[in-house]
Amino acid sequence: MNITVFCSANELDERYTGPALEFARLLGERGHTLVWGGSNAGLMGQVADRAKAAGARLVGINVGMLSHRAYQGADELITAVDLATRKAQLLARGDAVVVLVGGLGTLDEATEVVELKKHKQHTRPVVFLDTDGFYEGLRLQLGRMEREGFLPAALDTLVRFAADGADALDQLEQAAELQLG
Repeated sequence: MNITVFCSANELDERYTGPALEFARLLGERGHTLVWGGSNAGLMGQVADRAKAAGARLVGINVGMLSHRAYQGADELITAVDLATRKAQLLARGDAVVVLVGGLGTLDEATEVVELKKHKQHTRPVVFLDTDGFYEGLRLQLGRMEREGFLPAALDTLVRFAADGADALDQLEQAAELQLG
């Protein structure tokens, strides 16, 4: 499976990097391909290193303005002209999406993917790895949106939350089996 991963390009505390790197290791060991922002910076670079060391194929989709941070060890490295094109390519190249910890860029990517799914523009599973309760506020807000009629579909059909990397991959693999079966 090609798994698109959104995450921070910043250096982060071990409480965030540890679970992300465990997820990346499992992704590689289970034979999946990492599709990600193509950066060598911060968590993005660390996730790519760990996934590659565990046997994953790497497809990086960088953006021109950040080409100085391009990950040179990718099996395939694409440079998009702008962030909107990059987001579209990240979604198009993945069979599933995992959202690791990140800032505004990660949140922008994740909410666009969920919005597109809401409008039936794709059926890919979307899982947030809720490391150390990082996405608890978002989960509460989405739950409120669902309860108060702002979502046209049940929240769990749009997005799921996982406690750890194994749980995230299990959810993606189960969703893929359901789509094939």
